[in-house]
Amino acid sequence: MLIGMNTTTGSPKHLQGFEDTVKDFWVSRPRRPRHGRKVAGVAAGVGNRYGIDPAVVRVAFVVLTVFGGIGVALYLVGMLIFADGDDEASAIESLLGRGRSSMSKPAALALCLVLLPLSLWSFSDHSWIDGGTFVGLALVVTGLYLLHRSRGQHRRPVPTGVRSGSNTTTATMTGGGTGAWGAPVAQAPSTWDALGADPLGWRLPEADAPAPTTRPEPPAPPRRKSRIGFAVVGVALAVGGVGAALAAEGVPWFTPAHVVGLMLAVLGLGMVVGSFLGGGRGLVWLALPLALAGLVFGAVPSEHYRGGFGDLVATPTSADQVLPTYERTAGSIRLDLTALSGDDQVRTTVRSGAGPVTVLVPPNADVWYSCETGVGTMECLGQAHNGVNTPNLRGHDYGLDGEGGPKISLTAKAGAGPVEVLRG
Repeated sequence: MLIGMNTTTGSPKHLQGFEDTVKDFWVSRPRRPRHGRKVAGVAAGVGNRYGIDPAVVRVAFVVLTVFGGIGVALYLVGMLIFADGDDEASAIESLLGRGRSSMSKPAALALCLVLLPLSLWSFSDHSWIDGGTFVGLALVVTGLYLLHRSRGQHRRPVPTGVRSGSNTTTATMTGGGTGAWGAPVAQAPSTWDALGADPLGWRLPEADAPAPTTRPEPPAPPRRKSRIGFAVVGVALAVGGVGAALAAEGVPWFTPAHVVGLMLAVLGLGMVVGSFLGGGRGLVWLALPLALAGLVFGAVPSEHYRGGFGDLVATPTSADQVLPTYERTAGSIRLDLTALSGDDQVRTTVRSGAGPVTVLVPPNADVWYSCETGVGTMECLGQAHNGVNTPNLRGHDYGLDGEGGPKISLTAKAGAGPVEVLRG
């Protein structure tokens, strides 16, 4: 059970359940520090508040953005509800007229306007994993709840709405105002004085009156060394190995992007658990290149990652020697069909994950073709395109002699690299 600090007396306060925990989180929510921030200080604020490495929080935002799309929206929410440094109120509170914030009201309103379409986009059907955005949001809520239950009593920042300096003193002397946690201060009873002097001026401190004491905040528990990082890396590699084996066997769901996603999920869970057990900090350095690999795998269709590595050169001399598929994971492919003659009819697909694809066809062949590439140039029997995710080139060409000769149905694809279909 979480033991917090009573906001008016400093005595222990027990949080009984979910509702109390949420209320206490709002009262003592993180503040965005002036120093140590990378963007707006949201990750640094959460890390400082709960005693975890801010780098872990930043990686969590990146993973949520890449695999669910919710990371950027959550970061903007943090900018709105977490007060900046020593501000009197957060940006959203200032926008509602409940204090002053260093973020101007137009800027806060602009963030709200950006947040609405961004949130709608985050929950649209674009996640790599079905329901990934909802899963990510659930993990964030659960993680914050568990962190506050276990560490919310430590490093409690000054709540928003605090009045400091002369304003508090004056309010107290005049019998009104707010206390250090925003609670009303009891008014001092007024006393009639025949001389018309300030009643408080006649109250001298008693000699034996003890000086007011403040209950010290309990120290944060020491971080224990943990070998959870090694265990998580082992589990992540095992998951990656099993996923790669299933992908090699042709199991439909286990594409390279999904396998990387599973490994990142293991690392992310390990970093969350490590934040409680005092380990797992080094997992960041494995998660970053995996996230980059996930972006690459997600951009290129999974069908381009079969067929091995290296260059492939094929020169069939008859229709029965033409294979249905020529493919490479990485490497160039050159298919020479110029030896076909007469009424030969063939259908074939040539694809490479990364590398050039070149197909030569006879001058008199009737060719029906479809060319596509993720990144690169295409030149297919007189048509040309270049760039990223360019439209596919489709058409038919009867050659120099018109209709007649070998009939070729051809599909040429490259995940990244040039695609050429030329007459030999």
